[in-house]
Amino acid sequence: MWKQCLAGVVALAILLPGPPAAAARPSGIYAGMDQCPLSAPALRDPGNLQVGCVVSVTRGGSFTIGSTTVALTSPITLQFGVYWPASAPVVSFPDGTEANVFSTVPPANGKVLTSSPLQVPIPGLANFLPGVTSVFAQVETAGPITGFVPLAIGEPYPVFNLPIRLHLYNALFGLHCTIGPIALRPVITDPGTVDLAADPNGFDASVVSFTGARLADDGLAVPVASGCGLGGSLDWIINAVFGLPSAAGHNAVVFSPTNTSLAVDSSIDDLTKAMS
Repeated sequence: MWKQCLAGVVALAILLPGPPAAAARPSGIYAGMDQCPLSAPALRDPGNLQVGCVVSVTRGGSFTIGSTTVALTSPITLQFGVYWPASAPVVSFPDGTEANVFSTVPPANGKVLTSSPLQVPIPGLANFLPGVTSVFAQVETAGPITGFVPLAIGEPYPVFNLPIRLHLYNALFGLHCTIGPIALRPVITDPGTVDLAADPNGFDASVVSFTGARLADDGLAVPVASGCGLGGSLDWIINAVFGLPSAAGHNAVVFSPTNTSLAVDSSIDDLTKAMS
């Protein structure tokens, strides 16, 4: 009897489907693009002239507010999908050249920007107890990326517009202390090494990469803090020690080195097959 039961269990195990296999992650020239929103309606619009995926990783640089400069010591990753709509928007530069202006779509996991908190010293205070005598600042997005112009190389034109906020964590300030939104409009001051790679399997997709690039924005305006302490009662402390609000010309951000890959194709179906 037990042999018959065992045979039944084995037969059932064969008939039942196993757990779904994990989707293969894009590799080669598409490495790091596994969160590209290839199924998003905006990317699948047949009127698009170009579609693509972007991944960008910054491994250094700095963020300056007034006289306080914090080194960017942990990777900051941006990832999103892009499309060039049927209206074919372009930007014209002083030398007569033009570059495509792409619209963007958040990645499949919704995390356009990922990074680790930065420890920010409090001006005038010795930092002997992190989180009490210093502030941990998490960079967060405060809106979508717009006006993505990846080929604004050698031009005083922002590669994208991205509103961010600094989420400050400290034992005294609570969990809702923020500075922002801050309009981030970095310019490519050095493209690094630029390369163009065609799809190795014969698809129409290609990948433009920028290795070791430098992006900078010295036109930041930083607003006052909000939500610090009970009912914002400690906002004034953050504003006083960091000199907020701080007008444009007194603040800056530098992203360097930055490695960026942009996969582009005229067909979303072709791009999807190329990355699978």
